[in-house]
Amino acid sequence: MSKICVFCSANDQIAAEYFEGARELGRWCAEKGHSIVFGGHDAGLMHSVSWACKEAGGRVIGVVPRKVEEMGRLTPFLDVHIPTEDLTDRKQIMMDMSDVFVILPGGIGTLDELFTVAASTTIGYHHKPIILFNIAGFWNPLIALLDELEHNNMIRGHWRNIIQVAANIDEIDCLMSNE
Repeated sequence: MSKICVFCSANDQIAAEYFEGARELGRWCAEKGHSIVFGGHDAGLMHSVSWACKEAGGRVIGVVPRKVEEMGRLTPFLDVHIPTEDLTDRKQIMMDMSDVFVILPGGIGTLDELFTVAASTTIGYHHKPIILFNIAGFWNPLIALLDELEHNNMIRGHWRNIIQVAANIDEIDCLMSNE
């Protein structure tokens, strides 16, 4: 099965619905036989998705920057621990080892990861699916911005050919089945 890279928030002070979506994704990955690849942090949506995947019998791979470990924030739910020097190394390893990218709600780091993977697709480094998990409409402002960028010819082609949007697990399942 696939290695699904999950990019998401490591913040605990966010809406409960985002945590439920992360847990649902973690359980779904395990039930479908997919492994998750993520940043290895023990907080926020990262914690929720790894805990749910592990609890449901799934395989959890953490690609963890040294700074996260130095802060003592390594999740206890890892089957595989891959230490990295920094965030740049982490992104490259995650991109290389993953088959699919699912982006849950997050902030600056999550946006950086999303756009690194999307830009790599546009240049032709990979053609792996990128799915924006739009839990409770979280990504609607970003979707509007991407539509505006496309409308103004700032994006070559159609961004939805690079980044797919799913509102729930059933839509993710359908997108994954079409790959």
